[in-house]
Amino acid sequence: MSLNSVPLANRIHIGLFGRRNAGKSSIMNAITGQNLSIVSEIKGTTTDPVIKAMELLPLGPVAIIDTPGIDDEGELGELRVKRSYQMLNKSDVAVLIIDANIGMSKEDEKLLKKIKEKAIPYLIVMNKADIKEIEKKEADTIWVSAKTGKNIFELKEKLAKLALQEETEKTIVADLLEPSDLVLLVVPIDKAAPKGRLILPQQQTIRDILDADCVSIVVKENQIAETLENLKQKPKLVITDSQVFDVADSYTPKDIWLTSFSILFARYKGNLKQAIEGARAIETIRDSDKILISEGCTHHRQCEDIGTVKLPSWIRNYTNKNIEFEFTSGTEFPEELEQYKMIIHCGGCMLNDREMTYRYRCASDQDTPITNYGILIAHLKGILERSIEPFSL
Repeated sequence: MSLNSVPLANRIHIGLFGRRNAGKSSIMNAITGQNLSIVSEIKGTTTDPVIKAMELLPLGPVAIIDTPGIDDEGELGELRVKRSYQMLNKSDVAVLIIDANIGMSKEDEKLLKKIKEKAIPYLIVMNKADIKEIEKKEADTIWVSAKTGKNIFELKEKLAKLALQEETEKTIVADLLEPSDLVLLVVPIDKAAPKGRLILPQQQTIRDILDADCVSIVVKENQIAETLENLKQKPKLVITDSQVFDVADSYTPKDIWLTSFSILFARYKGNLKQAIEGARAIETIRDSDKILISEGCTHHRQCEDIGTVKLPSWIRNYTNKNIEFEFTSGTEFPEELEQYKMIIHCGGCMLNDREMTYRYRCASDQDTPITNYGILIAHLKGILERSIEPFSL
């Protein structure tokens, strides 16, 4: 990732949906001014969702999602349609593209109904207006031609207005700080740490601290005590990687706030209260219960991977129960959650807010407790109450 690029999870996600050959890929190329997607007269050219991070004026950094046709056929086609519907959960703005010569189909109406149920801001685009010149003035509809460029500029302006409705001014930690406050960040460097860089939550937190006109000091877990002893100014807050929560707790005086990157991101994504309640469900685990551990990204698993190795081990040791674990990663997230006694999710730094909100809402709707890695680890280590002290809950 470029040092100057905006993380994908922080970009407004604009999903392009519609039937095969409605012109989704053509519209994507037209609004971006680039040949990002293959355009063909053959139905079903787009077989998997394609996400492109780019700058879209007048909006700025966005992620545009080109999806397979919602009228695809056959066994494989049904899977493609399902993937398209899954992309609604990532979309901050949904664009339903319709061939103006055919009009709204039953597949379009079904998708539009789902968009409205999910309360996603949307726009209906009647494409191929170069062929069919009948236009209707409707607030949620625009007639365009990807071929001639007709109304493409107006389309981009409408998308910008819809997307700006979704933008909110949020901070990760800055609202807890005053200018010139000192923050100590504890970052282990182990086999799972990416060589030559920090992971995204650590980068974003450091930037948020700088934006608050505060000072951050980054140390490894074996440097906490020495650093605290040598500092002339007491830190306002210590933020630690969850895997060394107990170490950070033992070295951090009780009059200094202590929390983790995971907990901060649960709050940042709006899921903190639900995740705290979800962590307490570990006390109800019994033999043969099933737990889902879900990772938002698809990184290469290390031998001491936190999701697939460390967490299951810590949970078994804590509960002393014979538990069945299932694992998902990336965009995969089960629709049926009632089979699980609880769900343990990563911090979600690679997923946008809408996707995380969807997953937590699915769990709530099916009465399945959900928490995240850091909050559960804090509970297992007996320091959850201390780690949420900085927040007004």
